[in-house]
Amino acid sequence: MSKHSSLTRLTISNAVYFGYHGVRNEEQALGGKYEVDADLYYDSTQAVVSDDVSDALNYEEAVFIIGEIITSDPYNLVETIVHEILDSLMDRFPRLQSASVRVRKHSVPVRQYIEYIEVEQSMKRES
Repeated sequence: MSKHSSLTRLTISNAVYFGYHGVRNEEQALGGKYEVDADLYYDSTQAVVSDDVSDALNYEEAVFIIGEIITSDPYNLVETIVHEILDSLMDRFPRLQSASVRVRKHSVPVRQYIEYIEVEQSMKRES
């Protein structure tokens, strides 16, 4: 096994949830579909050596954390949802070095047809 560290990207692609977010009362009452992508970067050296999920970034836990935020109390802004997801992932996973999260909101209440709006934010652990 190599003595070099590595930076691994773990991608969660298109996790789908139902949430009650938005500025308008109707959005918070009726809810809507949200899709989430996350790119999670961490040093996987210990996980590779041990081949043990407890040394890895557990994607099942990450998906659960994302779901808790999307399906919990309503937020007005998708930007707030994305920030809360990133903040929670960084808090939960000390090995996580950086992450990018994209949230797509469907059923956007505007007069034009829009398939979805998407917000992306990245966060990096300070040394």
